Amino acid sequence: MKVSVPVMGQKGLDEIVGGHFGKSPGYVIYDTDTKSAVTISNTSEHLGGTGLPPELLAKNGVNVVVCSNLGPKAVDMLASFGIDVFVGARGTVRGALESWQRGELEAANKDNACKEHGH
Repeated sequence: MKVSVPVMGQKGLDEIVGGHFGKSPGYVIYDTDTKSAVTISNTSEHLGGTGLPPELLAKNGVNVVVCSNLGPKAVDMLASFGIDVFVGARGTVRGALESWQRGELEAANKDNACKEHGH
């Protein structure tokens, strides 16, 4: 299973979780089977590229997104790709993944989606 976390830099599992899902500069993708992580750049139109972040993650085989929060459109789009989303992650990617694995994060939905940043 591949789990993605939006990040602010390139420190992998030690990187800080990005505060804005779509505008984070990159995404760590952690493979729970191999226990390995890679960081991909956010090449979506939010940062001057093409496509949207959920499309980018779907193309990379992501099954789950763990993040601080995200807008309702992103929640819907990730769901359309069959990607489960959990919100409330803080601190490092490693800590966020541990919180997710312990069941401490909340499943994303329209009620708990971010209402700021023009969403």
